[in-house]
Amino acid sequence: MKGALIGCGFFARNQLHGWADVTGAEIVAICDRDETRLAEAGEAFGIDRRYTDAAEMFAEGGFDFVDIATTVPSHRPLVEMAAAAGVHVICQKPFALNMDDARAMIAAVEATGKTLMVHENFRWQSAVRAAIEALRGGAIGTPFFGRVSFRSGYDVFSGQPYLAEGERFIIEDLGIHILDIARALFGDVDRISATTRRINPNIRGEDVATMLLSHGGGVTSVVDCSYATRRMPETFPETLLEIDGTKGSLRLDAGYRLTIQRDGQEEVRDVSPPVLPWAERPWHNIQESVALIQQHFVDCLAAGRTPETSGADNLRTFALVEAAYLSAAEGRSVALSEL
Repeated sequence: MKGALIGCGFFARNQLHGWADVTGAEIVAICDRDETRLAEAGEAFGIDRRYTDAAEMFAEGGFDFVDIATTVPSHRPLVEMAAAAGVHVICQKPFALNMDDARAMIAAVEATGKTLMVHENFRWQSAVRAAIEALRGGAIGTPFFGRVSFRSGYDVFSGQPYLAEGERFIIEDLGIHILDIARALFGDVDRISATTRRINPNIRGEDVATMLLSHGGGVTSVVDCSYATRRMPETFPETLLEIDGTKGSLRLDAGYRLTIQRDGQEEVRDVSPPVLPWAERPWHNIQESVALIQQHFVDCLAAGRTPETSGADNLRTFALVEAAYLSAAEGRSVALSEL
């Protein structure tokens, strides 16, 4: 399969590296409005077809899918452009500016019979994946409580300064990932309550959020996110898990240590992700997950399956983000049916 990538910024380099490792696909064209960035990416990855205008790239065609690695305001026009061109789509998160835009994008691609997947890669981190597979395999029976936690003091603003400028920050940028992990572990959510704080005075949005989720299957989970947590050692960018089930418990602790306790026995596994040749610590777990979700996308297209984080599925994660902000603003529990 031949693909095109739109956006050659900070995170897109990981996507280009990931595509170079994927079996069954290659990137043949790239697009970015910044000519310098475009040239650097093209030279680094040996891609000759380079465009500053996405419409021109789609008009010339010659690819089966597009990976949209841009910021959220451009997503709807680019996804609709891709739908009009009749190609499969991967879109970066957050998927949309609002629920109406998200639904419109999903409908546009569905109408063409093509596949739309949101690049929701955190559930594809190999350590998190090991926990998901253990839980789905019945390792601790039926879960009834979970905590999904991401707490750090890492300076994410140096590499992505725009994160400090938005009215929304941690739930929209990071919490969406952590909420999606909760969905992957425990299923869809009926109701959510959330509180937020801004600790860093130099940003506009919230940098701490705590959310209580009631899942349709009976699980209660706590999702907590912070970029204001000062501790040693720094655990960025690890997601930590605590899960109680009817037959035991599961923990994913700092240092990629997975512990499963059941029937008086304890199994401890090192689920550390590999450091790929193009990756660097501490980002290597996220970088590996990029390659894994891209391979998942290609494999699903080859087999005619729907990706786990399809547009329709991710709409339910996106709805959690919207409901969390509504809950924090109004100081109440929000039913997902309200959205």
